[in-house]
Amino acid sequence: MSNQEQDKQAILSAVADYFDKYHNVKKDFTEGQRIPYASRVYDSNEAVNLVDSALEFWLTSGRYTDKFEHELAKYLGVRYCALVNSGSSANLLAFMTLTSPLLKDRRVFPGDEVITVAAGFPTTVTPIIQYGAVPVFVDVTIPQYNIDVTKLEEAYSDKTKAVMIAHTLGNPFDLKAVKDFCVKHDLWLIEDNCDALGSRYTIDGETKFTGTVGDIGTSSFYPPHHMTMGEGGAVYTDNPLLSKISRSIRDWGRDCSCASGQDNLCNHRFDGQYGELPFGYDHKYVYSHFGYNLKATDLQAAIGCAQLEKFPTFVERRKENFARLKAALAPVADKVILPVAAENADPSWFGFLITCKEGVNRFKVVKYVEEHGVQTRMLFAGNLTKHPCFDEMRASGKGYRIVGELTNTDRIMNDTFWVGVYPGMTDEMIDYMAKTIIEAVESE
Repeated sequence: MSNQEQDKQAILSAVADYFDKYHNVKKDFTEGQRIPYASRVYDSNEAVNLVDSALEFWLTSGRYTDKFEHELAKYLGVRYCALVNSGSSANLLAFMTLTSPLLKDRRVFPGDEVITVAAGFPTTVTPIIQYGAVPVFVDVTIPQYNIDVTKLEEAYSDKTKAVMIAHTLGNPFDLKAVKDFCVKHDLWLIEDNCDALGSRYTIDGETKFTGTVGDIGTSSFYPPHHMTMGEGGAVYTDNPLLSKISRSIRDWGRDCSCASGQDNLCNHRFDGQYGELPFGYDHKYVYSHFGYNLKATDLQAAIGCAQLEKFPTFVERRKENFARLKAALAPVADKVILPVAAENADPSWFGFLITCKEGVNRFKVVKYVEEHGVQTRMLFAGNLTKHPCFDEMRASGKGYRIVGELTNTDRIMNDTFWVGVYPGMTDEMIDYMAKTIIEAVESE
């Protein structure tokens, strides 16, 4: 072993000792202690990987990125995975991939329509609007909190090109119905899987991970999510053309597929003809798409590699926490609506949704729960079309379309909240959350 390698191992050993001593100290839960809706779950392995990458000082995507993309694709059972800098960037990249001229007649153009929901996170919809396509909003069901598939045909028009929707808080939407609808009308399907990594769905007798049934899936690795690398996201697909396009758009829109720091992978760097460029123009600077720089760093990927190794245990713990909380809240099922898994689904739950029934005031319930140390969240936008970002479009009546009434979407906006089930929660924390929620509901 070289002196450099010996020094590196000494540093990494010291890092592991530091994290074991100061970061992994277990504290007993006491009532009233703050319970966040989500938190990072990690050990010294993430820190060792992070410092290992830092000592290498390869600051852009590199070997850890390659490893993470390979391992996540292997876990999900897909052929291609591209790491990006956030889940929102993943959604942007997934949608913009569908606008590529390489897709010919199936390309999404400005003015084309994309079916989605308003009860969700805004960055599922933002890329559609920013590109100039038209989101078509469909209502959702309660207590699944996913798209009402009975409205799909009503939402369809001769301008419809795609469906882009999320699996709500880990609960898969009706993939069978949505996929069949997309096949029938030759539509693209983007699964926003940012809140559902590890969820499974059985379709046509085959059990698959959510995010892998449609044409493109996306994930987020922001700290509250199923696993984290601080900031980060991924786009994955089984379609080689969509993979080629997404990597091009992620990497400035370039035509070249060389990795960072690599030259002339194709051995034709200076002998091609592209567009109206002079013959032999350097292929590393040929752009086939209008793209971005959405890459993550190897520092992030290093953390992700360690997280991915323990990820299956995260999923199982989330399921256990969800089941324990639902059983504990059964006594107030007459006053609140408890969440229900979609048919044919095995959710990797991101959170536990609760909708107050008539006579129970969400504001008062949430206030009581928060004052007693339990962090809550709304179902993101509630109804996105009610937000200030839609003011101009609402005033003009242009830029989006609503199918029928968003009755359940509005109810979620007014009556729904959720609490966490993240894998770092103990049974004592789950039990205290249930006790607090019951107290809040019964005081109404």
